[in-house]
Parts: sequence; C-alpha cells; structure tokens
Amino acid sequence: QVHLVESGGGSVQAGGSLRLSCAVSGNTYNWNLMGWFRQAPGKEREGVAVMYTGGAITYYTDSVKGRFTISRDKSKDTVYLQMNSLKPEDTGIYYCAARSAFTGNWRIRETYDYWGQGTQVTVSS
Repeated sequence: QVHLVESGGGSVQAGGSLRLSCAVSGNTYNWNLMGWFRQAPGKEREGVAVMYTGGAITYYTDSVKGRFTISRDKSKDTVYLQMNSLKPEDTGIYYCAARSAFTGNWRIRETYDYWGQGTQVTVSS
C-alpha cells in the first residue's frame, strides 16, 4: 500500500509560481511511475507530468513543457511539481498518483493504483 498526500496549492496571479509536494508513505518502493494530474472544473482529469523510478525519465504534457518540472527527493520520500509562469488555464485540482506498472501510456488515469486527495491551484489573470 502506498499513501500519497499533496500540499502546496494556493492562489497566485498569472506569471507566478507554486511548488506542489507529494509525500509518499507506506510501501514507498512499490511504484514505478509517479505522476501529477489535474482536473479543471467541468473537464476530465488530465496527466500533467510523470517521473519513472530513478528520476531519469520524465514526460510532460505539451501545455506545461518548459514551465513545469517534476522532481524527487528520495531522502524525504517526496515528489515535487515546480510550476512557473502559471496561466489561468492551469487552474484546477492537482493530484499525485502512483502506479506499479512500468509500461503503458502514462496519461491514462485508470492505470494508476494510488491517488492523493488533491490540492487546489487557482491562477488569476
């Protein structure tokens, strides 16, 4: 079992920055992918960024490339999402998620085994 707890959300103006944290507890080795998803009001939950075990492989959805960075601090069992140059369209609830399957499309939410409760990010223009 893996437990995920997000923090770091808040309200910022466009152009600002936030760093989200996802604290991992429980069986902290029982995952191969750690992803960040977001869900805007009235929209489907979408994959934003993913990190494969070891941290060397990361992917981002096109809309956040160059602005968001996913990283990991092994000593703290925490995964981060640094978000810079935020835009109003980045508004939503952000979730971290973990899965044990190494292969398969990282964007598909149904493939993830564990989810956090989410943290709200609001970007005003």
